[in-house]
Amino acid sequence: MSEAGLTVGGFYKHFASRDDLVVEALAAACEEMDHSVLTAQPTLKKSIQTYLSEAHRDELESGCPLALLVNDTARTTDDAKAIYAQRLEASLALLEKQMPEGTEGNLRAKAILIYSTYIGAIGLARAVADPKLSRQILSAAATELISLFPAKKSRAAAA
Repeated sequence: MSEAGLTVGGFYKHFASRDDLVVEALAAACEEMDHSVLTAQPTLKKSIQTYLSEAHRDELESGCPLALLVNDTARTTDDAKAIYAQRLEASLALLEKQMPEGTEGNLRAKAILIYSTYIGAIGLARAVADPKLSRQILSAAATELISLFPAKKSRAAAA
């Protein structure tokens, strides 16, 4: 705030409430994700590898806001939850498009499984102090997710 020339009081006067500030910050973080390496991968395998990477684990500032703010959003307003849900829906749709041609079953359910694994694995990998365990969490989650989808052309590439 000092770099922007604002005081704490002056900063908060720009928002009607703390909840409004949270909604604006979450919306901005989700908008930035639209231009992120996390959403720009050509295949499902590459998306899984990128999301469940040590680089993503270590980059909190530019990482996925859904993973970073999952617990905070659960305790906030419906407006913030709506922003979170919009970003989640976009992420799920992207995963569905990246699934290989011929993937059987409910694609949405599979996308939810992948994203749930993303959030849990990246959260656990960030939460442990042991670097070896952190790497094992990321590697195991990525390996198991990738094994669910045989390497074929993605739906997005086929379109």
